[in-house]
Amino acid sequence: MAILTHGAIGLLAQTDSGGGMVAWTIPLILGIAIGTVVALVVNKLMGNDAKSKAARLLDQAKLDGENLIKTAELEKKEKLLQLQSKFDSEQNQQREELRNREAQLERRDQQLKQSNDDLKNKEKLVESTQRKLSEKMEDANRKSQQYEKLVTQVQNDLQRVTGLSKDEARKQLLSLLEKELQGELGQVILQHEKKVAEVSQQKAQDILLTAMQRYASAQTSESTTSSIDIPNDEMKGRIIGREGRNIRAFEKASGCDLIIDDTPGVVIVSGFDPVRREVARQSMAKLVTDGRIHPTRIEEIIAATEKEMSQFVRRKGEEAAQEVNLQGLNERVIEMLGRLHFRTSYSQNVLRHSVEVAFLSGLMAEMIGLNANLARRCGLLHDIGKAADHELEGGHPKIGADLLKRSGENEHVVHAALGHHDQLTTEHPYTLLVATADACSASRPGARRESLERYIKRMEELEGIAKGFQGVEQAFAIQAGRELRVIVSSKDTDDAVAAKVCRDIAKAFEEQLTYPGEIKVTVVRESRFVEIAR
Repeated sequence: MAILTHGAIGLLAQTDSGGGMVAWTIPLILGIAIGTVVALVVNKLMGNDAKSKAARLLDQAKLDGENLIKTAELEKKEKLLQLQSKFDSEQNQQREELRNREAQLERRDQQLKQSNDDLKNKEKLVESTQRKLSEKMEDANRKSQQYEKLVTQVQNDLQRVTGLSKDEARKQLLSLLEKELQGELGQVILQHEKKVAEVSQQKAQDILLTAMQRYASAQTSESTTSSIDIPNDEMKGRIIGREGRNIRAFEKASGCDLIIDDTPGVVIVSGFDPVRREVARQSMAKLVTDGRIHPTRIEEIIAATEKEMSQFVRRKGEEAAQEVNLQGLNERVIEMLGRLHFRTSYSQNVLRHSVEVAFLSGLMAEMIGLNANLARRCGLLHDIGKAADHELEGGHPKIGADLLKRSGENEHVVHAALGHHDQLTTEHPYTLLVATADACSASRPGARRESLERYIKRMEELEGIAKGFQGVEQAFAIQAGRELRVIVSSKDTDDAVAAKVCRDIAKAFEEQLTYPGEIKVTVVRESRFVEIAR
């Protein structure tokens, strides 16, 4: 037992001094310990007889321990070889990386040297350039001083010769240059104005043609008539009544005059208010159909017809607003808009004309980048004053503008109604659009049922009356007779005479002609100056 223990301790000491063999001797120690335990157990169990077997077992254990020691030494050597190989590989890799880094550092060092050389060369070049520039600046300063001396000398010589000071000579020179440049500037301005006018004219024509092509309305609706057909002449007596009581009751209730003459089969209703005239016409047609004509029945029929007409007028106004997609119109404006259904201008229905102007204004506004909804609103309401021009004093533009202003419409809509027949300015673009659309709607073919002979005759009458005044050279009727342009002689008239001629022509139109709306008279006094270069 003592021998085994000392042997194990000696073996442990040897393996420990061997450099890291402790881990491999643990199995050996375990084997020896097991053998010792087995020997003790055998000695106890078998006694002296088992000593021989124990010796054999001990020998076997020693042999096994030696084998284990040899195996451990082999594994140790193999492990050491693997570690040595790994260490050598890592060391070689580190050496390769160091060589690569040394090569990179050498390349960078060479680049830095090259950059340093380039920089030194550039510095030398800059120094040379600065030196040359300094020399040139000194030369330029010397020449500038010489020039100044020469200029001063020349100025003194000129002042001595001409007897003019420097300021006086400058004023004369500027005066001559100004005279020469005025003519050239005028020519340049005229050329640009002509070019701009041509481009603007072409652009305006394209916009108008496109808008009129996109909105092509049919023939206007039929004009309102004021005549009533009756079945026979006996009905005239029943309409008049005993001692004229029926006709008096009808005229009092309707507010219109009833004309009964020798014309067979026709009774005529006359009145300034187109809505009242239509109420009277429908009421008389109902009375003739019903056959019961007496004052009480007349009042009942007219009252019922007025109620129906009020609803009809409002419906027409709402339909027009919906057709052009307008919202938020005042109740009074809708009613006045519906009344335009019974108003005509040269047999053109004013409500349909307003709708057409609204569409044209909206289309043109879209093309030039303005608010199309606002343009349609201005176009639809521009002639609203015609619904009440027989009730209030003034032309329909002023009446319409006042009505729209009281109804809360914005300034663009109010000015479009007020100024679409007046002198137009670019400060109010929507008024310009409405005036243009109004002229297109009124003068397009088929818009107004007027014969060509009558149209030409009316234009000739306007121009003939204007040409009858002294000093008038030419007269042109434009916008379907709504405006007259008159050119007077600049030799025979001055501004005061031209103003008087304009007023006299307007008065002559009022006295000699019958026309709806207004006629604008514009007198132009032209001066022409011609020079010939030889």
